[in-house]
Amino acid sequence: MTTSSVSDVSSSSVLQSLQKTTSATDSSTGTAGSKLGKDAFLQLLVTQMQNQNPLDPQDNGEFVAQLAQFSSLEGMQSLNQSVGSIVSSYQSSQALQASSLVGRSVIVQGSSAVVDPAKGLNGSMLVSGASSATTVGVYDATGSLVKTIDLGAKPAGQTDFTWDGTDSEGNKAPAGTYTFKAVATLDGTATTMTTYLPATVNSVTMGANGGEMSLNLAGLGSISLSQVKTIGI
Repeated sequence: MTTSSVSDVSSSSVLQSLQKTTSATDSSTGTAGSKLGKDAFLQLLVTQMQNQNPLDPQDNGEFVAQLAQFSSLEGMQSLNQSVGSIVSSYQSSQALQASSLVGRSVIVQGSSAVVDPAKGLNGSMLVSGASSATTVGVYDATGSLVKTIDLGAKPAGQTDFTWDGTDSEGNKAPAGTYTFKAVATLDGTATTMTTYLPATVNSVTMGANGGEMSLNLAGLGSISLSQVKTIGI
């Protein structure tokens, strides 16, 4: 058998051995591997160099190409480890952020809010243009009008309003969920405006695979974190 034949057989044997090793179940992932790892690739390269025909050594171009493949493989593995570390850090940061939000008050876009009349409610509305007359109607769970808050003329932009928790006759309203309807008169036309109301965060649901977390608001359901306008106390 020639030296070249010995080289081919030896390299082939090592390759088959490495393929068996790398096709075994990966203990870290629980899945069968299908590619040579960094250590296996280096072992194959060294074996190939040891068994090459001294009268017909490996071409420099092929050798450089294999080294480049080895370097690329090592770089990709390092990149995967770095990305995994970043994802882990992001998830830890997200969990910490989530825990700090529970029990906090947030301002979100919406028309309903759970109100304790003893404390009243502070909200805001976005007026899209100069309004000659601006009002906020407060409605109870049955849809009945409890009180109308008259804000008068308002310029375009954000306008704050306060409900003191009383009805139109000055009596304290019961605690519960109320609906707020803001209306601005623009060029003689009554137009519904967007309102922003407070809500309490009861719990937080972490996003799957690093996705955006959701806030579960008392009496109002779930919203995504990106929908929060302001985070209060």
